[in-house]
Amino acid sequence: MRLLILAAAAVLLLLQVSAAGAARRELINGWNPIKDVSDPYVVNIAKFAVQIHNDKAKTGLVLEKVVRGETQVVSGTNYRLVIQVKDGAETKSYEAIVFDKPWDYVRRLTSFKPLLGNA
Repeated sequence: MRLLILAAAAVLLLLQVSAAGAARRELINGWNPIKDVSDPYVVNIAKFAVQIHNDKAKTGLVLEKVVRGETQVVSGTNYRLVIQVKDGAETKSYEAIVFDKPWDYVRRLTSFKPLLGNA
């Protein structure tokens, strides 16, 4: 009986270690969904993306909302956001990627692409 309990505990421990390692790899290497896209920091990232795009392209897009997003941990954080904007009376969708490294006061728009249809 004691051997069975020890074996079960060992299996549970191995499963926890394996899951923690997989979660750590996902966090470091991959894109992870943003749970709350209405978080003020995420919205600020989206506003920054629209502002920089407007400055470069001489457009007047206005952020409506962040539809969904993901983050990727690198030497800072990449934010890949799907956003809806107003372009005059028309609503359009874009994918914006922003690199953010607040401790070095670095934030830059790395991509801003239109998406077909509304996201």
